[in-house]
Amino acid sequence: MKVAIYCGSSEGNSPDYVKGVEALGVYLAKQGIDVVYGGGNVGLMGVIANATLQAGGRVIGVIPAHLKSKEIAHPGLTELHEVANMHERKAKMAELADAFVALPGGVGTLEEMFEIWTWGQLGLHDKPCAFYNINGFYDPLFAMVDSMHQAGFVKQSYIDMIIKAEAPETLVSAFKTYKAPSPKWC
Repeated sequence: MKVAIYCGSSEGNSPDYVKGVEALGVYLAKQGIDVVYGGGNVGLMGVIANATLQAGGRVIGVIPAHLKSKEIAHPGLTELHEVANMHERKAKMAELADAFVALPGGVGTLEEMFEIWTWGQLGLHDKPCAFYNINGFYDPLFAMVDSMHQAGFVKQSYIDMIIKAEAPETLVSAFKTYKAPSPKWC
């Protein structure tokens, strides 16, 4: 199994983010699950890569040429794919991955996760999408999505398709039992 990880190019303000991401990387490696991520060696991107590699796991990076020097491409990855732009990065990560996880991050993390979640709603893939909710980081987002449902913009089945996990074991277990909803217009 290969899991695409979307996360911050910074570590955030709490050491709990680093600890939680390290624990996830170690757990994924011990389960034989490969990490597919943005290829950087900074922030939580570097943390997930380093933790997974140090635990004996495989890490596949996908980095656009224009970010290679800014995000300082990780030199020790199992594989590194250099692509032309962000669109190619997202497409390559989607192609390589069997599941998708958003760790704490910023606008880019949300953009990547929302796009892949939307693709799942449209039936373009049937792979699990998850938020790894360290210290309730995504709780305000979940409240907003519930508000969107209450206002009639998001069906409950598309909220239910999202895995919300606070522990590596819960996350991987949910991947194994995931069943995709019917596509939006079926």
